[in-house]
Amino acid sequence: SAGGAIYLRASEPIPPTRLQLQDVESGALILLDIAAEPAKDGQAPLEPVRIVDAEAPAKRYGGGAASGADEQADAPAGKSVPRRETPVPVVLTRHAAQNLYAPLRTVEPVAGIGRVNLRRGLALDTLLPTLPVHARALAAWRLEDQWVTAVRLTNTSARWLDLDPRALQGNFVAATFQHPNLGPAGTASDTTVLYLVTRGHGLAESLLPALSPIDASVNLPPAAAAGSTGGARDEK
Repeated sequence: SAGGAIYLRASEPIPPTRLQLQDVESGALILLDIAAEPAKDGQAPLEPVRIVDAEAPAKRYGGGAASGADEQADAPAGKSVPRRETPVPVVLTRHAAQNLYAPLRTVEPVAGIGRVNLRRGLALDTLLPTLPVHARALAAWRLEDQWVTAVRLTNTSARWLDLDPRALQGNFVAATFQHPNLGPAGTASDTTVLYLVTRGHGLAESLLPALSPIDASVNLPPAAAAGSTGGARDEK
């Protein structure tokens, strides 16, 4: 879209087709049924269509739509409650990935997200201690009480490495790898980006000795816990 507007121009007849759109701010899905047929002689051009959402998004992901009165009843005095259907970690991770991998002209701003300062030279040696990788923090963004930090991971070994978020050491709300594995050092696939979401503070305060309440590493197979060899990455 461009500024929230979508322009559709048919170059040939289109049978009835359903399109699925998504609001980048709230995550709400919008279904459109479209069709195109040859214009008749003397037919006036069709007018633009404006879509107005009459119901508020759900207060919780997966919940039903809420009315404004219900939302105000639950809101603290003098404070407005953000209305989102998509979890904040998903919104943050998607925004960070778009900023790093998508053309900047295609990145739509999300209300409330802001770039935050990142400590230069942040030591990340304890982040993935079982894998021969070099980690460097690239950038960070914040939405409400959650932060997302993009970390560049580079393979320093001559073998493929599988990436598993359960091997991460620290206290994180969510962790997402841009790619599932790393190629041998010196190849085009030896680098990827890790997105770490934290709550209440940035990445520096979530590293060791800070620990997650749940030790996900106990679910790792022995080979993965020690740093296993993976397969080739599917490049698209």
